[in-house]
Amino acid sequence: MCFGVVGVQKGKVKTRILFRSRYLNIYSVRYPEGHRVVPHVDMIASGRLYKLNYVMSKPKSGGTFICDKNIFNLFGRVYLFRPDLYQHQVSRIEKGKRWILSFALTTA
Repeated sequence: MCFGVVGVQKGKVKTRILFRSRYLNIYSVRYPEGHRVVPHVDMIASGRLYKLNYVMSKPKSGGTFICDKNIFNLFGRVYLFRPDLYQHQVSRIEKGKRWILSFALTTA
């Protein structure tokens, strides 16, 4: 189990690990203007992966989350989905930044 804030910078995407344990990880992720997340499926060794993403700050243009299948999508702000089963992506952020709080739950 890990508490605290650890920053990871990949390009201009800023990821902060807020909490880490065997089954639950919580991240804050900020995506800059011009960034996009290419279509992908998250790979895990075993079990099931659920992600609950809360969009704290939407970009002024672009940055739309697209997933083959959401468990739910609440007003384009809160998404629950299975990233280990369904392809997902974020369209190019045309103007502004996108900032999310992400909860990743792994089950056995």
